[in-house]
Amino acid sequence: MVVAINLNVKETKGTISRHLYGQFAEHLGRCIYEGLWVGVDSPIPNTDGIRNDVLEALKKLNIPVLRWPGGCFADEYHWKDGIGPKESRKRMVNTHWGGVVENNHFGTHEFFRLCELLDCEPYICGNVGSGTVQEMSEWVEYMTFDGESPMADWRRENGREQPWELKYFGVGNENWGCGGNMRPEYYADLYRRYQTYARNYRDNHLYKIAGGANVDDYNWTEVLMREAGRFMDGLSLHSYTIPGSWEEKRPALGFDEAEWFETMKKSLHMDELITGHSAIMDKYDPEKRVGLIVDEWGTWFLPEPGTNPGFLYQQNTLRDALVAGIHLNIFQNHSSRVKMANIAQMVNVLQAMILTEGSKLVLTPTYHVFDMYQVHQDAKLLEVDFESPTYSYGDESIPQISVSASINEVGVIHISACNLHHAEDAPVHVCLNGVEISEVVGTLLTHASLGAYNSFEQPETVHPIVFEGAVLEGGNLSFVLPSASVAVFALR
Repeated sequence: MVVAINLNVKETKGTISRHLYGQFAEHLGRCIYEGLWVGVDSPIPNTDGIRNDVLEALKKLNIPVLRWPGGCFADEYHWKDGIGPKESRKRMVNTHWGGVVENNHFGTHEFFRLCELLDCEPYICGNVGSGTVQEMSEWVEYMTFDGESPMADWRRENGREQPWELKYFGVGNENWGCGGNMRPEYYADLYRRYQTYARNYRDNHLYKIAGGANVDDYNWTEVLMREAGRFMDGLSLHSYTIPGSWEEKRPALGFDEAEWFETMKKSLHMDELITGHSAIMDKYDPEKRVGLIVDEWGTWFLPEPGTNPGFLYQQNTLRDALVAGIHLNIFQNHSSRVKMANIAQMVNVLQAMILTEGSKLVLTPTYHVFDMYQVHQDAKLLEVDFESPTYSYGDESIPQISVSASINEVGVIHISACNLHHAEDAPVHVCLNGVEISEVVGTLLTHASLGAYNSFEQPETVHPIVFEGAVLEGGNLSFVLPSASVAVFALR
């Protein structure tokens, strides 16, 4: 079956926010320490303690926004422990993630320095679970106030004269679970209270993000929108792609075709989740003022054998690349409501961009998908009309093809397409509806092995290549999309 795609280039559907390509870095395992932060005295080349090789790789992705310090860690994080001279910072136990000692050497000043080096916007997640209203209020004051006050003066004493620019501020994290095991009614009231004291100082206006639902908890969204919707700018959603079950996760490596299919099916479930939560939000916010913020998503497998199970270190295969491509297509196609998404996590944790081992670094297949897709950032969404062939495995069926498209400010059209089938190629024909196109350049990510991954010994096993065989004829585009692949085409 030829996949016939009708691309309406003359009518756009709003802007694809660059923040859909956001990242997440939690104090979890080797994400912050070893992954991003090595300290100024490290033999690993660094800038102000942040390792240069990781910085260089991440900067190529044009990361728009970075969420920190958690995650579950955020609701046991007390920011005052992470400022001032490092030798006097309080040491604590990271009770959520491995029971290791956290020395607080990476704190507020170091995080903002990281964002400056990456040229991305900071997204701070505040502590509602175990923190006080005063603590959160004073953190905002410390970061953003430019006048005379105890917190602003303390910031100056710690070496930062001018306040930082901070837009995105999360009022709590997973308050239905690790953030306090709260009922939605209780958290809605707490959110209203805490956000009141997260002040806007000078011309720094916070975009306040309420802690939203876990997966398909639509009642949580209903209660939050009804009771606190007018006090928020964004509402979060967390959903991970987990083959098997939460209680019985599967390894990242050594999976079979059945697990491949299950992973693809569970990735597509994000579309249903966004549709369901958006419908509730539309009821209370028909103008779509409140953004849906998917600030935790990605694959979650068993930790690699021999590693600390609390560090959530997992290998990253071609399967992860497909998961990333599917999700980014879904986010883009829902960009009228979804205003930010943050993959979990940036380095060495879950579906990471980068894995490190000492001074060594490797880019994952997921990194390459983010690199290929960044052409969509801040472009205009195009309507893509097509009927996907069916991908069947056993008694279950899902769409075989996932697609999204955009047009940028200089008129270049980008089409991103994923073939979810583990073994069958897909002939594709794109009708461009009379738009004059003289050149097509394609990039392809695939491999003969579904479980292929990049190791420290073989870092280029899975990498993008030039897509050969895309044909422009009669004002239309034709190509054969290989099985288990992600492709991006630029049409000029």
